[in-house]
Amino acid sequence: MVSSKEGTPSDLHTNGSSLNSNGTEEKLDELRRLLGKAEGDLLKIVGVGAGAWGSVFAAMLQDSYGYLREKVQIRIWRRAGRAVDRATAEHLFEVINSREDVLRRLIRRCAYLKYVEARLGDRVLYADEILKDGFCLNMIDTPLCPMKVVTNLQEAVWDADIVVNGLPSTETRGVFEEISRYWNERITFPIIISLSKGIEAALEPVPHIITPTQMINRATGVPLENILYLGGPNIASEIYNKEYANARICGAEKWGKPLAKFLRQPHFIVWDNSDLVTHEVMGGLKNVYAIGAGMVAALTNESATSKAVYFAHCTSEMIFITHLLAEDPEKLAGPLLADTYVTLLKGRNAWYGQMLAKGELSLDMGDSIKGKGMIQGVSAVGAFYELLSQASLNVLHPGENKLVTPVELCPILKTLYKILITREFLSEGILQALRDETMNDPRDRIEIAQSHPFYIPTLLGQPCRNLIDDFVG
Repeated sequence: MVSSKEGTPSDLHTNGSSLNSNGTEEKLDELRRLLGKAEGDLLKIVGVGAGAWGSVFAAMLQDSYGYLREKVQIRIWRRAGRAVDRATAEHLFEVINSREDVLRRLIRRCAYLKYVEARLGDRVLYADEILKDGFCLNMIDTPLCPMKVVTNLQEAVWDADIVVNGLPSTETRGVFEEISRYWNERITFPIIISLSKGIEAALEPVPHIITPTQMINRATGVPLENILYLGGPNIASEIYNKEYANARICGAEKWGKPLAKFLRQPHFIVWDNSDLVTHEVMGGLKNVYAIGAGMVAALTNESATSKAVYFAHCTSEMIFITHLLAEDPEKLAGPLLADTYVTLLKGRNAWYGQMLAKGELSLDMGDSIKGKGMIQGVSAVGAFYELLSQASLNVLHPGENKLVTPVELCPILKTLYKILITREFLSEGILQALRDETMNDPRDRIEIAQSHPFYIPTLLGQPCRNLIDDFVG
């Protein structure tokens, strides 16, 4: 649940929206025309899920386009709120009192007295109330630009033109199955932009990956050409601060190019790319290795050398895995490494690895952490390991000249699985893996990937070829 940063009165509207200095109204009008909106009809955009990235994304749109109230409506859906304890409420009031602009806004909206009463009495305060008035729990010091919050899912989505999926991959299928019931009588399909990073492994009829966009497609019947994935490299809190960031919106060109133009801002550059599934899978894969990066950083007291050694090994494994998934993996190298780098530096998965290694979190607490949300790298470790350990995917190990499962060429992934899933190792196991004298040089793994035809098209649902000929040819 993050937001867009407020600026000075000279460059912001009263509701926090940017002035039309970069053609925002023209971009909005262009998208409205493409969607067939008549004069007077609102373009309705709703974010589903109010986690960090989901609400920063919605708030960014509100900040840019929200002042054009006669043309666009931007809302965000989240489940009914959970109770906020007294200490959290008191801290939020300190935030309110420390920001004069926020205080003025709450007084204007007659909201401040409600919070004073909650602070002084014993009343339970709910997160929904805080979010409606501009605060969120994931970034407790962060004021949001004013935004309409809806807790009724049917109300939020039934006539939406653009739906932004800000849910974790583990929740995407269930929520969109519910949404599909509200779309039974729709004549046209909405556009869906998925921000979710994570995968599931399916083993029948052949081992393959299921991504959030595929979950949405199967749950709702919305055609894949109307479903797009938007990924980094970026960090939600830095976008909130209007620091320079990049993103790619991946999917059919019909919507990818106009949406890239619509979303692009001076501090948030968006490119379009037609390779939806591979980029989406890579978005989940980098979270796997980010957890290990956090462990290494904590266990070595932020040793630059140790982190560099880990980076070399994990990126070589990721490059190997891309050669299993993509026929032209070289096209992914730049975005993959950039997104991995930023996630290892500052993402919530790296933070989670650090906290585990320091003993400040335990695996028994689960992968949904209060104040941080879902740690999607945990389920991704399980999914990638399960998928790549299938004997039906055996590949030829060039050094040993024998068939092995792909995971045997990924020792870091194997170690993370034994730490996070089977719990055979403690966090220190990641250092033992790095110091294993029998581990291949990362260069060797990259050379193996680049010099042998490891591509397995069925992993991403592509038509099957004669894979045995590929492996031994």
